[in-house]
Amino acid sequence: MKPRIAFIGFGEAGQAMAVGLRDEGVGEIAAWDILFPDAAGAKLIEAANKIGVRIASSAEDAAHDAEILIAAVTAASSYEAAQPLAGKLTGKPLYLDVNSVSPGRKQATAGLLGDGARYVDVAIVSPILPARHKSPMMLAGPHASDAAPALSGLGMKTEVVGAEIGAAAAIKMIRSVMIKGIEALSLECFLAAHRAGVVDQVAASLRNNYPGVDWANMSSYNIERMASHGIRRAAEMREVAATLRELGVSPVMTEGTIERQQQLGEVGRDPQTKKAVAKGRTDMLAAIDAALPERR
Repeated sequence: MKPRIAFIGFGEAGQAMAVGLRDEGVGEIAAWDILFPDAAGAKLIEAANKIGVRIASSAEDAAHDAEILIAAVTAASSYEAAQPLAGKLTGKPLYLDVNSVSPGRKQATAGLLGDGARYVDVAIVSPILPARHKSPMMLAGPHASDAAPALSGLGMKTEVVGAEIGAAAAIKMIRSVMIKGIEALSLECFLAAHRAGVVDQVAASLRNNYPGVDWANMSSYNIERMASHGIRRAAEMREVAATLRELGVSPVMTEGTIERQQQLGEVGRDPQTKKAVAKGRTDMLAAIDAALPERR
């Protein structure tokens, strides 16, 4: 028998995992998203109906009788998303907190839920697509060892990285200093190269130092990711900055990454920019260059 699963938050990550879990034979999946009652939630509801996911009327409704809860909301909302469930869960379900937040935030959320749930700190360490629920996940916390075999039975790829809540989050957050920082540097470097008319030459020169990296393709990919998801990435990087402060490290470079991610995410919402991004590097850089406030 497959477990009953509920999603708290049904954006890109929740939808992708739900599709994968359906393919694994999970028959009972429910979801709640704070946007469901609003016009902005229409696309989420449409996706849920298409996948065959029950649309819940609240977080409590979604969690009713669920054996596994997967919290996949925006980084800024991870603690608040758990509040309606505090003291109201039955059967001690696994609570998989896959949100990209600091170790401190995850520890606070675990404390909020208390003994009502078996809280697991989860870090997804690759893009959610195309692997969906099979994206590699790190697990941490006192219930991580219980969760691992249950999730493996659903085709999920997990690794227990510690018995303390926050261990997985720390790896994810610190890793993002580099991953999303390189994205921000790609924009700054290749935007300047575009203005100077030396994009190909800069890409070729970088290969002298990093011969295993195709900078032309990687920079295009990095900038496209920022244009498509920069606002969400900026929110995640604010949690990275919080993590660094928790560790006593001043987030000097990370603050710049937040600014660039937020800036390009806002520019990327423009329909004309979206069209240009889909056409490739040259059109993408030209559109971004024209749209950035600093150009004007």
